[in-house]
Amino acid sequence: MDWLNEPCASATEHYREFALQRQQQLTKPSGALGRLETLAVTLAALQGREDPRADRVHISIFAADHGVTEEGVSAFPQAVTGQMVHNFLNGGAAISVLARELGATLEIIDVGVKDPLNHAGLISQRAGAGTANSAQAPAMTHSQLNLALQAGYAAAERAYANKAHLFIGGEMGIGNTTAATALYCALLDVAPSVATGAGTGLDAAGIAHKVNVIQRILDVHRHHLNAPLEALRCVGGFEIAALVGAYWRAAQRGIPIVVDGFISTAAALVAVQQQPNVQQWLLLSHASAEPGHVLATDFLGLQPLLDLQMRLGEGSGAALAVPLLRMACALHNRMATFAEAAVAGETAARL
Repeated sequence: MDWLNEPCASATEHYREFALQRQQQLTKPSGALGRLETLAVTLAALQGREDPRADRVHISIFAADHGVTEEGVSAFPQAVTGQMVHNFLNGGAAISVLARELGATLEIIDVGVKDPLNHAGLISQRAGAGTANSAQAPAMTHSQLNLALQAGYAAAERAYANKAHLFIGGEMGIGNTTAATALYCALLDVAPSVATGAGTGLDAAGIAHKVNVIQRILDVHRHHLNAPLEALRCVGGFEIAALVGAYWRAAQRGIPIVVDGFISTAAALVAVQQQPNVQQWLLLSHASAEPGHVLATDFLGLQPLLDLQMRLGEGSGAALAVPLLRMACALHNRMATFAEAAVAGETAARL
């Protein structure tokens, strides 16, 4: 685990300045493309190139189960985790469809589904057969935490080997909105009643019960929640830990990260609190419908690219943001400059 101590890569300011200057020369009023201009400039700096790209996208979906489902915090039974993993692998899930449309690399990693799965396309890097019930004990041991972090590291290494322009991490795990919400509460010091939402579809009574369970989780582990990785170990999940490891390693390898929704942002929160330089590598894809999401995005200083009232997970929101990033790059790289379009003099000055 020595890699955890490696520094994050740095953005290249030379390419940021070059991109900013190019934006001023394109045939449009300065700032007319809004955040599309900012995105192109940011990607140019992060990728260290004059022509930012979003063509090669690597998507890693981490799946694991949660012992806290014993507390009745989900509208769906735990068996759905494994069933959805099969759906991913068979091409029927939302992220499967989106990955095909994007021409992206999609991989599914079992980091702790309760019952081991047998599928030729599945990557198995299991930290255990689901976490412990965090309402009663730490969700994972130190060695399990390390195994889950290592699964994320390996995914980012595969993205690096594939020369990915962007990395997307997704997740699947019944009960993981409870784990993520507990992390939000612990790391942002907010009450469960503020951060807790419907997850996969709880009614008002179900949400109230979930709030009570999360408060119990926080009470049980109150002496271990000041350090990000220790909070992750006590109240998180294997797939969340894998996302933390993936984000951390992608930042070290210099791969821009498109962050998905509520669960993925919890992982980003852990990663940034532990290693602040991860933050510059994060692009937030969309605003989750879960009420606690905005608390984390405000803390991270990230502005969502989309707001589609989504709460699916799976990396789906991040995948939907990729076409926007591709358009930002295309406009930056292919628009004519004033000189190329023979637009000059007073006209160019007014633009």
